[in-house]
Order: sequence, then structure tokens, then C-alpha cells
Amino acid sequence: MIATPTSPLLRLLTVLAIVLAWGGLAPAWGQVASPPPARPSFDLVVRAPGELRTLLEDHLELRRYREVPDLDDAEIARLLVLAGKDARELLATQGYFRPQVRVTREEGARTTLVVTVEPGERTKVSDVQIDFEGDLANRSDPEAVAQREAIRGGWALPAGQPFTQAGWDRAKALATRQLTARRYLAGRISYSLADVDAADGTAKLGLKLDSGALFRLGPMQVSGVERYDPRLVPRLARLPEGSEYDREKIVRAQLRLAGSGYFDSAFLFVDPASDPRHAPVQVTVREAPLQKVVLGAGFTTDGGPRATLEHTHNRLPWLGWRAVTRLQAEQKNPFAQSEWTAIPDEDGWRWSVLGRLDRLDDGRLVTYGQRLRTGRFQNGDAIDRNFYLQYERARVTNPREVPLTAADTGDGSALTANYVWTGRYFDDPRSPSRGHGFGFELGGGMTLEGERGPFQRSIVRWLGYHPFARSRLQVRAEAGAVFARDNLNVPATQLFRTGGDTTVRGYSYLDIGVPLPGDLVGPGRYMTVASLEWQRPIYRNEVLTAFEHTLFVDAGAVANQPGELNPKVGVGTGIRWRSPVGPLEAAIAYGVDQRRWRLHLTAGFVF
Repeated sequence: MIATPTSPLLRLLTVLAIVLAWGGLAPAWGQVASPPPARPSFDLVVRAPGELRTLLEDHLELRRYREVPDLDDAEIARLLVLAGKDARELLATQGYFRPQVRVTREEGARTTLVVTVEPGERTKVSDVQIDFEGDLANRSDPEAVAQREAIRGGWALPAGQPFTQAGWDRAKALATRQLTARRYLAGRISYSLADVDAADGTAKLGLKLDSGALFRLGPMQVSGVERYDPRLVPRLARLPEGSEYDREKIVRAQLRLAGSGYFDSAFLFVDPASDPRHAPVQVTVREAPLQKVVLGAGFTTDGGPRATLEHTHNRLPWLGWRAVTRLQAEQKNPFAQSEWTAIPDEDGWRWSVLGRLDRLDDGRLVTYGQRLRTGRFQNGDAIDRNFYLQYERARVTNPREVPLTAADTGDGSALTANYVWTGRYFDDPRSPSRGHGFGFELGGGMTLEGERGPFQRSIVRWLGYHPFARSRLQVRAEAGAVFARDNLNVPATQLFRTGGDTTVRGYSYLDIGVPLPGDLVGPGRYMTVASLEWQRPIYRNEVLTAFEHTLFVDAGAVANQPGELNPKVGVGTGIRWRSPVGPLEAAIAYGVDQRRWRLHLTAGFVF
């Protein structure tokens, strides 16, 4: 049989031959297709002071032309002229308008182009003029005056500072952000001029900001709500119609929605092109699941290892309230708690019902507590308020079987009415470095076991951060008192003990109280706690890290009479990590009274 050119056998043989031939030639072909990298056409040397040398080395056009092959003498001569102009323009962005620039050619094994710079005197800002037009220019109310002065006072390139293009652009952008942050969402720059006198080395800056019209918020346009009550978004956002635009309030509203537990995410937007008289607030949310279960594990030096189970139902059938039930397994303080809360009303107030069972084992006494509470609370941007009625019962056992009275241990029950007020004015609610917080609790009621009678309970607390130099001081103080007849059995949960990770370090959990027979410690009617802590951020190569070192002195006292308050002191040091979720600290403290060292581990910030 003879294979014809069109036969399948001949075509197959032909393809095999081509493949084999290609395989044999591939190495040689690959070598031909990959020529060695081209050498730069010339070397570049920049002779200039410090940062200017880096600027020119990074941005001169000559860097790009080095990669062009086969440059002849005429092209290199043209580059010498262009390089001088290019260098002067780059130096002008840094405020050097009269530099001496020389670009020369040196011959050797390869051509070298040398850029030599003597920058001369740097231009400085001699005068700044900031003017306004639009609604802000015509208002004389205190807020308008304050906003104008804040923009002028916060100008980022004042007289006496070196003039740079980047600084000029940054200062204009910051002034515009200050203008549009409150009231004037559509504000803009209508005129700007940097008048540079190169001979005198001065620059006069002029800026005019057009505020446009004052923006007031209009109706809220909500999308993404299907599962929950549609009233939730406006009540949580707290952006009433007709209020003046404030970017910070918009951001806080967005954070409240995203952190409410009802929504996984929230986005708020006010269009600058909308009608400023009633600009709609566009809200887009993504709803959280109706129910969720969270399992947790942790450890504290106060309570040891712990495991938690938390179940949340965001909309109970028929009632529509949220129910959060939490179980905690811990050696010293296990508990079971369920709290039901209504959605907020138009003023932000919510109804709440709480039930709790717990056991507190301090190593000496064991307290079994039961609590039922109902009331209303309001959580604001800075201030929280809470009114509630509470029934509580404390059953205290004495494993050592030391003879004690109910008044000694706080074994009893009571019905009380309470008011709690807390104000937080910190720069960061999760990990503050400046600001202060203040709170107080006022409660009164009747004891229900033994001799019945009225009593009153008060607590005040304060926490302040005071920066100085490259560190800060944290000052903490707390005092509490229960006023009642000596023969009343006030429940232990209404009395005081202190000591531990977050109160007086150097002592174990609730180790400071009223001394009782058998080396026991009972609750008292008066309590004082104070702390002074020096916090020094840790720098590495002059760069701020997320760690800081602390030195502290804590003191606390508990007694049944004010004159018997005898402070117990703890001193120590620690390392704190300012993590994204809040501060984590490991500290070692020496209890002066007990002459013992203790390790303390804490997480988060609560006030």
C-alpha cells in the first residue's frame, strides 16, 4: 500500500516529524528568544543634601531614559538640558525656588551623568489669608463664628513654616474637610493662590472657601429592613429630621446601627447634590440573623478558666423584644442570666427585665444570689441613664463553719429602687488615652428578712487620663456607702468588698473587706478605692508600637464604720497591648499588707 499525500497515515507521520523536530530545536530556540538584559545607557549620580537626594533619585526623568538603548551624543546633550529643568521643578515642590543645579557628563567605562544641587534658602510662608463666602460668611451666630475660627486656627501651613507643594495641598484639603464636616456638606474651595517671591524666599497664601447653603437633614430613606421592626433604624440612628448636618453624628449613627446586634452592617449617605433644606439620609443595612449562639472560653486571674454560652433572640414572638441569655461556667463565679429588652422609643429609652442566678466563691464565703430587675434605660453617645426596681436575695454559707451572724455575712434580701448615671468623655471608647469618665449610683429600699427597715446605698466613681510628654497618668477613684441601722440584714450584694484585677492589684478577688473570725473576710458598708498609674507607650526606632509599660499604686479599704477604713496598698508594673479589640494587660503586683506577689491578667476597658 502506498501512502498518498492526503492519506491519514501520511498526515500523522508528518505531524510526528514536526513535533520531534521542534523538540530538538526548542532549547536552541529558547536561547535565541531570551536575549541578555540590556545594560543601562548611562550611570546616574545625584549630589544633593539628605532628603533632596532621595527625591531626585526617585523622580528625575533621567531614570527612565537610562533604559533606552543606543543613546547618541546629541540625545544625551538634550537630556542634560531637560534634567536641569526637571530638577528645578522637583525642588520647587519642596520650597526651593532658587537652587543652583548643574548637570554634567563624565566619561569613563560608561557615560555618567552627574546632577549637583545647592538648594539655597528654603521659601517660608509669610502670610495666610483665609476668607469665606456663602452662608457661613453671612452668619454671626456662635456656631458659625466658632467654625470659621476653627478653620483659621487649624490651618496646617501657618506663617513661618517652610512652603511645600504637598503641605499646601494638604492644608487646603484639611480646611475643606473642616468646612464640610458640619453644616456645609457641599462646601468647596472657590479660590486659592500661593504667591511665591523667589527673591525674598517668601510665599503669601490666599484661600477662599465657599460654604454654600446650610444643610438640614430630611427624611430617612431605609433599605434592607425585612425581618425587624422598621422603627428600629430611625430610633437607633437618632438623626431627627430638620437637624443640621454633622458628619460625626452620621458616623456615630452608623456605628450604633452596626453595633446594635440587629444589623451586620450599615451605611449612611447624604448626597451633597440634594436639596440642602431637607437632604434625605440614605440608609442601607444588612440584617443580622434572628437568632445566634456564641460559645466562648477565657481565663482571668480573678476567676480562673471560664466557658460561656450566649443565646440571642432578636425578636421574641408576639412581644417583639430582644432576649439575651447567658450561661457562665467558672470556678469562682458561675451564673445564669437572661435579659429581655424592648426596642427604643423615640427618645432612646427602653424597657428591660432581667433575671439572674449566681454563685460567688471567694475562697472563704460562698454567696448564692438571686436577682430580678425591671426598669428603663437610655444609652446615649456620652451619657447612660438607668432607672430600675430590683428584688435580690443573698444566701451566704460558711464552709469553715465559723459562728457568724447574718449581719456579718450579708445573708438577707431586699427590695430597692435605683438610678444609675454614667458619663464617658474619652477620646476612644475602647482604648482611651485622654479624657475622663464619671458615674454615680443612688439606691434605696427595704430589707425583707429579720428586722425590716429602710436603707440607702450610694456609689461615685471617676476615671481620668492626663497626657504629658510622651506618656500619661491614669487616675481612678471610687467610693461607696450604705446607710442603715446596725440591726438590719442588708444583702451582701448591696454591700462592698474589693481587691483583684480591676480594683486593687496585689490582692486576690474580693480579698479586701471586713475581717471576721476564722480568718474570713465579710462585706462592709463603706468602701474606698484609689489608683495612680503611669502609662508609657513603647517606641521602637522612634516608631510608636502597640505596647506600653505601666507602673501603678492601688489602694482600697472596706469597713462598717468610716473611721475604720484602713487602706491596703498594692504596687506593681505591667505590659499592656493596645489590641484592635481593646487593651490586654499582664501585670505583676505586690500586696504590701499580705507581703505577696500576684499576677494579674485583664482584657478590655469598661467604665
